[in-house]
Amino acid sequence: MTITIEPIEARTLAEARTIDGSFVIESRLVLAAAGDVPSFTTVPLPPRTKRYEETDYAGYVGRRDRAAFLARADGRPAGLVALSKSWNGFACVDEILVDTAARKSGIGRALIDAAIAWARSRTLPGIMLETQTTNVAACRFYQRCGFVLGGWDRFLYQAIDPGTDEIALTWYLFFDQAGDGMGRPRSENKS
Repeated sequence: MTITIEPIEARTLAEARTIDGSFVIESRLVLAAAGDVPSFTTVPLPPRTKRYEETDYAGYVGRRDRAAFLARADGRPAGLVALSKSWNGFACVDEILVDTAARKSGIGRALIDAAIAWARSRTLPGIMLETQTTNVAACRFYQRCGFVLGGWDRFLYQAIDPGTDEIALTWYLFFDQAGDGMGRPRSENKS
């Protein structure tokens, strides 16, 4: 399989909307903290499918403070990442999707690499993103990419769904100048 990454442009917006980023929830993270360092285990859940609402990527086209990239597998749309410069100076992954038919093929890693390149080209200290305790596969993927769990917010989704069992998680990838070169902030360096 040949993977290519390209900026999303006006002519490719319709293709970006064809990506099926839905996923099956089969477990959730149980959070804990030792001092100020978060950790987690998992517990099973009854399976259910989750789909995010469609994002308008037109606002990412041709901007310096934000960008969106389309991944293709053998020429077909297979994933995307949309990111922006956050108020705190980090690059923020606003959305990352890998099509259900293209998972476990390197698309996600290629998209993270594109996000890293974009953030580094703007001399940002790293990348942050948010996901949920019910997106266990994504959380494990972010860990493999070098992200560390920065914290969680139990109430972020309450206005959207008052009965939700989802907790928002914030993940960070620190670049060398802000950490130890291994994705850990200085406060988490292993001695």
